[in-house]
Amino acid sequence: MSLRTIVFCALALAAASVFSRLGFWQVGRLRERQARNTAIIHQEANAPMALLGLSKDTAYSHYRPATVTGKYDYDNELVLSGRTRRGSPGVDLLTPVRISGSDTAVLVNRGWVYSPNASDVDRARWREGDTARVAGYVQLFSPDTSVLTSRYPRLVRHVSRREVAAKIPYPVAAFYLVAVGDTTDLRHPARLDMPELDEGSHRSYAFQWFAFAAIALVGAGIVVHREYRQV
Repeated sequence: MSLRTIVFCALALAAASVFSRLGFWQVGRLRERQARNTAIIHQEANAPMALLGLSKDTAYSHYRPATVTGKYDYDNELVLSGRTRRGSPGVDLLTPVRISGSDTAVLVNRGWVYSPNASDVDRARWREGDTARVAGYVQLFSPDTSVLTSRYPRLVRHVSRREVAAKIPYPVAAFYLVAVGDTTDLRHPARLDMPELDEGSHRSYAFQWFAFAAIALVGAGIVVHREYRQV
């Protein structure tokens, strides 16, 4: 074979290898999504429990229906920046709920509100009274990251234990609660939906990457075949 054909085949094989790895990566993502969907369906079938009564085992508690009753602590409320809803910028409001007889509070994501810069918001406008009776599902804290420094002292970028501990001066439960309910009532933040149970685009992306790998291999084979026919 000519040097040109050898180089072309080497590049085609390298490309096919990369495309195949990307395809298998998408297959892995699909399986993760399917496992998550199965876990959510299983958890949704459970009866709601008081959040502080749940096991700290993440496999047992994640996405489980839960409730919390107590008093909102708006002074230590956090603003989760960079949230969008139906194409509009906004924030989520994370409000601690102090529970009678416990020194540990439960952080509640009360939902989304509009913010033109996805950071600044009139928090007092969205208060719902002092008494909290919240139903929702259990969510895990994000992996710890660097704490945000901002001119907004209540702003956080992630719901991580490090950021929360830096801004709330008392213990917070191992999980937090995402409130669910009416998403259109403008008297309170728009409640968040349960995670979608679709499989996303991972299957179609996997097919595309495998197709690209096949095209690269077939193309290399055609070039080699043509060269041998010309000899």
